[in-house]
Amino acid sequence: MGGGKGGSDFAPRGKSDAEIMRFCQAFMCELYKVIGPDMDVPAGDIGVGGREIGYLFGMYKKLTSQFHGATLTGKGLEWGGSILRPEATGFGALYFVNHMLKTHGLDIKGKTVAISGFGNVAWGAAKKATELGAKVITISGPDGYILDEAGLDAEKIEYMLELRASGNDICAPYADEFPGSKFFAGKKPWEAKADIYLPCATQNELNGNDADAILANKPLCVAEVSNMGCTAEAVNKFIAANQLFAPGKAVNAGGVATSGLEMTQNSMRISWTGEEVDQKLHQIMAGIHEQCVKYGKEGNYINYVKGANVAGFMKVAHAMMAQGIV
Repeated sequence: MGGGKGGSDFAPRGKSDAEIMRFCQAFMCELYKVIGPDMDVPAGDIGVGGREIGYLFGMYKKLTSQFHGATLTGKGLEWGGSILRPEATGFGALYFVNHMLKTHGLDIKGKTVAISGFGNVAWGAAKKATELGAKVITISGPDGYILDEAGLDAEKIEYMLELRASGNDICAPYADEFPGSKFFAGKKPWEAKADIYLPCATQNELNGNDADAILANKPLCVAEVSNMGCTAEAVNKFIAANQLFAPGKAVNAGGVATSGLEMTQNSMRISWTGEEVDQKLHQIMAGIHEQCVKYGKEGNYINYVKGANVAGFMKVAHAMMAQGIV
């Protein structure tokens, strides 16, 4: 689970529900041969939410004549999905960030947070950051970014869902909906001054120049919530500056972890409450953070990139050694 990425070059923007459904069904006509609960388990990502998972799963059932709920995750609650799965990546990331700050004697309450994106991951991150007492001041899209110095509240976070559901892939309408916020066309949120920076949109969205801009603002921490949100150059700059920074392979593990919790519920034929899922997710993220600290300590500095890499390697290496040289 979570070991690879794949997809298609089908662009959903401007497509009807029927067109998206037909594509998902055609895609599954080949995909079903190489997936299964004990083989490979696809989940949603960019452009793939509950609607698409539903179309894929429906065709999977038709082709295999079996339910196998644990074959795809991110399913709807009515047919095997887990409570909190849509929020899980963002929630888990903020739990990890909170542990990072606490380890360094810092409190997330009252801190400003710059987030990129306005999709599923950014929505979950904004929601949990606000619940923890932080103030989220930015979101972004391909068209630019929004600066809302008043901070996102429940109504504004809910509006992020409307932006995503529109299918237009732009965030500019936010400024029209909420007077007092500002839209900066063609710009990135990394130029805004904040205490915490969280790339939540897509791969390589934060480059070396962006890292320089962030470092100039002397933030408390930077954490990748999107998959490989920072370029290698940006990561190296953060580490060279001893900036508190954590990579996506640790920070955004909450999504795939909750996919695992969804599979567990499917296999056990039960449904946990939101509180139960949230508690297990928090426990998982705390354990991941602990491993990063264990292997990443370099004097007074914790190199979370090193810690995450070494922890991942050690887990695989120990399993291989225990099973013999085969």
